[in-house]
Amino acid sequence: MFETVSYKIGNEKLIRVMNGASRHLTSLLQRQGRPNGALRIAVVGGGCSGLQYKMDLVDGPVDRDILIPSNGVNVVIDPKSALFVSGSELDYSDDLQQGGFKVSNPNAMVTCSCGESFAA
Repeated sequence: MFETVSYKIGNEKLIRVMNGASRHLTSLLQRQGRPNGALRIAVVGGGCSGLQYKMDLVDGPVDRDILIPSNGVNVVIDPKSALFVSGSELDYSDDLQQGGFKVSNPNAMVTCSCGESFAA
């Protein structure tokens, strides 16, 4: 018996996935055997500026999530986190020291020097 999941469809006004992030995310999902999976982005308390991003690969949205299809991949985000990331861009960098997925967030009033946390 399948459980029905109730979620909303969002758009790139919430978060837009750039080409580098799309390529890397597609590769990660393929390697994990989840070609239809998604990247979950959450904003949680912590870091030196008060808030930080938490990212996980997931099979899809859960109840109350917002699913954002962008640049050939899917991003899921909970409604509370969506308040903090509206208008953001997600990119990926191969830089050895500061590499990984990076969120460019226009709502971040303060960011720390490590680039991992922010205050809104």
